[in-house]
Amino acid sequence: MRNIFTKLFIGATITAIGAFGADNSLGNWKLNLEKSTYNPGPPTVKSLTAARQAWESGVKAISTGELANGNPINTNYTANYDGKDYPVTGAPWDTVAIKQVDENTFTSEAKKTGGRYSSMSRTVISKDGNTMTVASKGTNAEGKAFDNTLVYDKQ
Repeated sequence: MRNIFTKLFIGATITAIGAFGADNSLGNWKLNLEKSTYNPGPPTVKSLTAARQAWESGVKAISTGELANGNPINTNYTANYDGKDYPVTGAPWDTVAIKQVDENTFTSEAKKTGGRYSSMSRTVISKDGNTMTVASKGTNAEGKAFDNTLVYDKQ
């Protein structure tokens, strides 16, 4: 009887790890400017790529590209999916907190400590795994409201 309970416990543990360990946001993504929307417009970027790698209980993310004014983008962070603040470099915000809802959905909060920038985002990976949509609402560094939807294509 004890052997059966041990096997059931191990099986349940492996199933739980598999269910909660999946992360379909991992990989390389390229921003699709034509499908993305910026409110207020125009787009603030000319190009943007995101590389997302598994890291502990979360993600290591590196974004590179070019702003609309020609300045380079080079942002990175490593964060667990525990909703706690983690440092960000190279962005108008300096912390990010992420929670994983399921293998295709994430929520995040980015903010600038002592500054005006603050945003809440919901990231959804399409069922076929080829599209990542990030819907963000918040206040930019100048204190103006924004409501952007960024659509990325899997590379």
